[in-house]
Amino acid sequence: MNRPAPPPTEDELHAWVDGQLAPERHGAVEEAIARDHGVAAKVAAWHAQRDALRRLHGELLDAPIPAPLMGALDRHQPRQGGSWFRWGGLAAGLLVAFAAGWLGNAQWAQWSAPRAGAQLARAPALREFVHDASVAHAVYAPEKRHPVEVAASEQQHLVQWLSRRLDRPLKVPDLSSQGYTLVGGRLLPGETGARAQFMFEDAAGERVTLYVGTLDARMASSPAASETAFRFASEGPVPSFYWVDRGFGYAIAGKLPRDLLLKLATLAYRDLS
Repeated sequence: MNRPAPPPTEDELHAWVDGQLAPERHGAVEEAIARDHGVAAKVAAWHAQRDALRRLHGELLDAPIPAPLMGALDRHQPRQGGSWFRWGGLAAGLLVAFAAGWLGNAQWAQWSAPRAGAQLARAPALREFVHDASVAHAVYAPEKRHPVEVAASEQQHLVQWLSRRLDRPLKVPDLSSQGYTLVGGRLLPGETGARAQFMFEDAAGERVTLYVGTLDARMASSPAASETAFRFASEGPVPSFYWVDRGFGYAIAGKLPRDLLLKLATLAYRDLS
């Protein structure tokens, strides 16, 4: 006498959604879906979740997964036994989302201005910080006789003075590999405290400025301020690349081609992080 097939487990339902279920179990799963409205609703929800995740990062489905990411998955999620099938319903979506973050981190230099603008729109105080950096550059960079308060010849005094006023140890990044040397710096007012500006120029007299300051409470609580991501902003008189690190804001601003501004910002970021 043949025994009835056992009801499908959740692992098998996940596997059926992912197209990984053993053929001999298809009948039992399909019968359970037809008979049990709860099972049918659960499977439908998993289908919808999978499809939504695929639409969210559809461009990555055919992209090769970075080898280090696959290695991490192999180390932390062995592909054997029931545990693999238990997570099967979410594995593809999570892998796509994880890969999106991985690729985004590896290619941060290619982030576009519209994406940065969206972040700034959600963080008006951070937008003000970046705009202030741009305005400060536009005001002081054209100055011939008094572009800075303290010249580069007094760099040690300049750094100590600004560090004391901003209540944070500061240092001057080395931009010489791109032909830019320090002109000097100055103290500037911020909305809730002091800000600092360091000015650099190349042999042709083209100038770029580094604007730094502690973020106020509004900026520190914004989603954009919780990241150390590098972003481009075109708002204000001149464009800039900016980032946030441990509650401190930085912006490199100048009337330069975007690729050169990016190189300078990258050097500053690496020196100051």
